[in-house]
This record gives sequence, C-alpha cells and structure tokens, in this order.
Amino acid sequence: MPEYEKRGYLPADFKVFYLKDNHLREFQYHYHEFDKVIIFLNGNVQYMIEGKSYNLAPHDIILVNHNDIHKPAIDCSVPYERIIIYIMSGFLQKYAEGNQDLTHCFELAKAKQMHVLRLNLHKSQELLQQMEKLRQGLAEKSFAQALYGKLLFLEFMVLLNRALLSSPSEASNASHYDPKTLALLAYINANLFADLSVEALAQKFYISKYYMMRKFKNETGYTLHQYITHKRLLLSRDFIREDQPLTKICFDCGFKDYSTFSRAFKTLFNCTPSEYKKQLP
Repeated sequence: MPEYEKRGYLPADFKVFYLKDNHLREFQYHYHEFDKVIIFLNGNVQYMIEGKSYNLAPHDIILVNHNDIHKPAIDCSVPYERIIIYIMSGFLQKYAEGNQDLTHCFELAKAKQMHVLRLNLHKSQELLQQMEKLRQGLAEKSFAQALYGKLLFLEFMVLLNRALLSSPSEASNASHYDPKTLALLAYINANLFADLSVEALAQKFYISKYYMMRKFKNETGYTLHQYITHKRLLLSRDFIREDQPLTKICFDCGFKDYSTFSRAFKTLFNCTPSEYKKQLP
C-alpha cells in the first residue's frame, strides 16, 4: 500500500465547503487531482506541504497545487475552522487572457515553495467579504444561480491574485523547513526524468546516502523512493491526459522499461496506463 493516497473526487468545476471539526481526526499524507485553496479561520494547526511546515494564523490562505503531497497536524483541543475551495485542474485556464492567468497564485506557490499567504488586514478582509458573497450566491435559489456563482468565484480568484501581486507575503515567517531537504525536493521535482537513484542524489548533494534517506523521512514523513515514484507517476498521468505516446511518457518520467512503469501505475491508480487513457473523455 502507498504511504499516501489520493483523497476526494471533484464532480464540478469548483466546490466550496465551510468546515468546523470539534473531534479527534488524524490526517495522513495525501494528494488531490484538483487544486485547493484553504482560508484558515480558527484552530491550532500545523500544515505540511512538500517538505515545509507552516504554523497557521487566522486568515492565512493555503494554496495546494494538484499532486502536492500534504497534510494538516491538528490540536483537537481547539476547533479547526476553515473554508475550503476545490478547483478542477484546467478550469481556471479557460479564463486566461494573454499572460494574465488566474492560476498564477498556484504557479507562484509551486515555484517559490511558498504555500501559505499571510496578507495584510485590508486584503484579508476583502477576500473574506468576497468569500461570503460567494457562499451566499451559491446557496440562494434564483435565476441563473449557477452562472452567478461562477462569476463570484472568478471574482474571488481575481482578488486573490491581485492581493498576491500587490502585497508581499509574510509566509516565510510562518514556515519551518530543513534547507537541504527543501533543495533536494526542488531538484527531484525539476528532474523527474533524470537519474534519481539514492547514490546519484547523495553524490549531487555531497551527503551520506543513509543520512539523506533518514533525514528525508524525518522531514517529510515519506521515504525518498516512494516520493520519487509517486511524483513520476502523477506526472505521467498528466502527460497521458495530453495524449502523448505511452512509451515516450514512460521514459520521459524516468522509468527504465514499460513493464515496470505499467505495474507501478496500476499499483497507484488501479489501472494500467492504456486503461487509464481509454477512460479519458
């Protein structure tokens, strides 16, 4: 069984939830096929995303890209209150104009390994007010309700991207991480097609392979081998959606032969690459 798993299924372009947990709940490392925005409202929560750990404060905004491996660690003596938005991967790109893409916030979070935004009070209040309008718009039963809800959601994403562009984030003050592990994660994700054997990585980063493996496990919660394999398979699935040849995908994602790739794909996704391709619309 994999150490972390896919969670959730999104049947719409986006979905908004208001959640308040008052009971003990332990989350495991997991990932989604969709992008996720969380507005943290209350609680005592540490959020782990791709090797970084963030101590959350009220009104922090968490950005989780699809395929990011993450989990919250929750102090259940305090209610965990948040608003969650699930966004179908590819939906926001439909509304891009030139270089103005509403996925900019997610792309920046991934590029800078900065997943938590701590904006100034004015920007936070503006986003919360828009979120309340969105929640009310989605709840009401009136003419063109679905269209109106979509417009309010797009307005929220415009405001979020504007806030990010106009106000430097203080997220770095809220994060804890090991610089060497973060550099290792960045290298892996940028070079999934390359030789990522333990020996090659240890030589690249001038570190004992045993120390590196132990440190990676302690800092991220998962083994080096599992992380690399899962990231390669998640990338391969994206390439399959782009209708690239399966054999090319196999080697582009760092697998040495197709049979190994196919078996690993089936273990994670419960179908072979060719079966997955046939399921696509």
